[in-house]
Amino acid sequence: MRPSNPWLNVALWVILSFTTLFPIYWLFVISVKPAVDLFTTPSVILDTVYWRNYVEVFHDPTLRRYMTNSLIVSTGNAVLCSVLAFMACYALSRYDIGGKENIFFWTITNRMAPAAVFLLPFFLLFTKVFVIGDFKLYDTRIGLILLYSTFNLPFAIWTLRPTIDGIPRELDEAATVDGASTWQTIREVIWPLAKPGLAVTFILIWVFAWNEFLLAATLTSFNARTITTGLSEYVTTTGTEWGKMAAISIFTLIPALIIFSMVQRHIVAGLTFGAVKE
Repeated sequence: MRPSNPWLNVALWVILSFTTLFPIYWLFVISVKPAVDLFTTPSVILDTVYWRNYVEVFHDPTLRRYMTNSLIVSTGNAVLCSVLAFMACYALSRYDIGGKENIFFWTITNRMAPAAVFLLPFFLLFTKVFVIGDFKLYDTRIGLILLYSTFNLPFAIWTLRPTIDGIPRELDEAATVDGASTWQTIREVIWPLAKPGLAVTFILIWVFAWNEFLLAATLTSFNARTITTGLSEYVTTTGTEWGKMAAISIFTLIPALIIFSMVQRHIVAGLTFGAVKE
């Protein structure tokens, strides 16, 4: 194998860093410019710093509620899908279930259709069917969590499957010989070994739920609206407030960065788990 060229590595690092960070830099520049300057000077040049966009956005109680809704819905959906996917993968991996490969394929088919196909059925379910007294799933956080699970749970199952299959069954048998019950085996043996895969699954599902717009815009009106739908409120008939939209976008990056930093040490291990077998 030819030795790597250090200058080539540096050049690749610079190019990749530029292509990754430049959009964020451009977004920040737009967020700290007055509306007039956006159309008078090149938008990528940081010539003035105008923090008023951030001040107005930060002190807007409606946007704070949208951000809270997004955090609750995304985290709740990621936790629910990760736990259910873990149990489903364990059952299909450890028990001899007839046609389990067909079951795995069927789960992923639920994600193949575009979300727009399900808008009308879900709208009728949320407003007409799942109604108990005055309670409706429409415009509720729990409604969005369950709704996102319809699309994210199949993906979570397929993401987590290699991790569970990569854990040797001999560990289950050894735990059983030592007197452990099924739940004790899952809690003490399988769950700790599956943490890297669970971390990857959690972060991917969290990002999917955090970025979702179409379903949230259709099945919420005020109480459960998320931050992605809040961005659309700055596009009006009189113009678009690009500075505030950019400031909100910068704010939406912060929770994602925090989540990534919390699970980053598991991501590489989770992506490569089970890739090499003896």
